[in-house]
Amino acid sequence: MESDKTILAKYDPYFRKIDREVESALSSRIALVEEIGGHSLLGGGKRLRPLFFILSCQLCGYEEEKLYRLSTIFEYIHTASLLHDDVLDNANIRRRKPSANQLWGNHAAVLEGDFLYSKAFCVAVESDNLAFLKLITETTTRMAEGQILELLHTNDWNLNEETYRDIISAKTAVLISAACAGGSILSCADERVVRSLMEFGRLMGMAFQVMDDLLDYTSNQAVFGKPVGKDIREGKITLPLIYAREEMKDEEKRHARNLLEQETPPEEGYRNLIDFICRNGVLERVRSEAKKYVDEAALCLNGFPDSPAKENLQELNRFIIERHH
Repeated sequence: MESDKTILAKYDPYFRKIDREVESALSSRIALVEEIGGHSLLGGGKRLRPLFFILSCQLCGYEEEKLYRLSTIFEYIHTASLLHDDVLDNANIRRRKPSANQLWGNHAAVLEGDFLYSKAFCVAVESDNLAFLKLITETTTRMAEGQILELLHTNDWNLNEETYRDIISAKTAVLISAACAGGSILSCADERVVRSLMEFGRLMGMAFQVMDDLLDYTSNQAVFGKPVGKDIREGKITLPLIYAREEMKDEEKRHARNLLEQETPPEEGYRNLIDFICRNGVLERVRSEAKKYVDEAALCLNGFPDSPAKENLQELNRFIIERHH
């Protein structure tokens, strides 16, 4: 299997242009804003959301000069959500380096996230397209709802699949969906095209988060960029644990549930739970679930004529279940 870097290397020309726009637009009268923004945005992240937007624009024939500047909207929103997420989770590692809240404190990290959301809206206004601006505002609203829904279900042992899917749809899939639909809206494509790309992005986003939740149990910090088992330590019930519950005996369920309820759970308890999840066929089932989303997403592009942009989107869709981080 090719490494992530090998697969993404062909998109380096896109990533370099995206990075230039991200950096050039990250300006503020306050030096600390630029310092935290530079730490959070530059030198890390795969830039997949801006890339999805650019390729979708190309698929629909939108090739305006401001294309790459508009793509930064999706990186600003994504990074802002991570800044807020790390504060809520008391995280100290992000993208293989100290998180912003670890270096500058929670207050500064939250305010930087607010700044990046505002920056995203400022850039979106430059599109001169009310439908596109509406898409961005509705997307950030859904993401906030998803964050709150996840917060409500922290340490919720009884979280079911339906609620889990609601959470990841709002927290992750909706932004990737918007990135893919944005190009069709800017190109004034018909409603059928907009719906197809919106659904393509949603399904791809669902697969992306399901794989993220799987990698949380299987990867290592050097590769994944954050501690392994981070989700369960933060009280997040994700698909691997939901499926693992079905394989547990009553005594195993009691131990796992007690782990979530303890104020300072023992590290050994986490290790035992992670080991159970990794050796009971659960992860194969989770990967199969992600593949279903990827296969359904691929069908959404059937109505588009063959083109380099379509081929690239199909490749990146497949990459979601092949990636290591």
